Amino acid sequence: MAARPTRFRTGGLSPRKPTHFSYTPDAEARRKLAESLGLLGLQHLDFTGKITPDGRDAMVLTATLEADCDQACIVTLVPVRARITEAVRRRFVAGLIAPESDEMEMPEDDTEEPMPEVIDLAEIAAEALVLALPLYPRAPGAELGAVVVAPKGVTPLGDSDLKPFAGLAALAGRLAPKPEDGGDKGG
Repeated sequence: MAARPTRFRTGGLSPRKPTHFSYTPDAEARRKLAESLGLLGLQHLDFTGKITPDGRDAMVLTATLEADCDQACIVTLVPVRARITEAVRRRFVAGLIAPESDEMEMPEDDTEEPMPEVIDLAEIAAEALVLALPLYPRAPGAELGAVVVAPKGVTPLGDSDLKPFAGLAALAGRLAPKPEDGGDKGG
């Protein structure tokens, strides 16, 4: 069986028909990708879709990324399985110039990119995967506890001590007018 291409020269793509693709890296490529992304493991990755011409000067990549990977829990460091299914869309536009400065305005369509000479499926799949990963993976039942630090003999600060307006409620209660003992017996 012939290996499927993972890189497409944009000049070699059909200007009329979509080019279908399926990228499923082997175990060694998944291991390297997992290592580069700081994952504990990447058991499965499948990136399937098509590159379609969009007018004379653009190509649109639409795909689905499916992945199973293990990340370290941010509390306990035990492996946490993430199952990812993500829609991916990129629009490559000829003549679009990438900004050179550090600061720039965010474009309306953040899927638009300058037309590359080569569309690299492995690179796009890796980028889509890293954007889809949970930022703070947490194992079931893992909770962040409170760290209490204070010198010996001093009461540590609690949550209520750190809220600057919490004492105002108590002060308002002391300053509020109190009803007189007999109440109002007006007639």
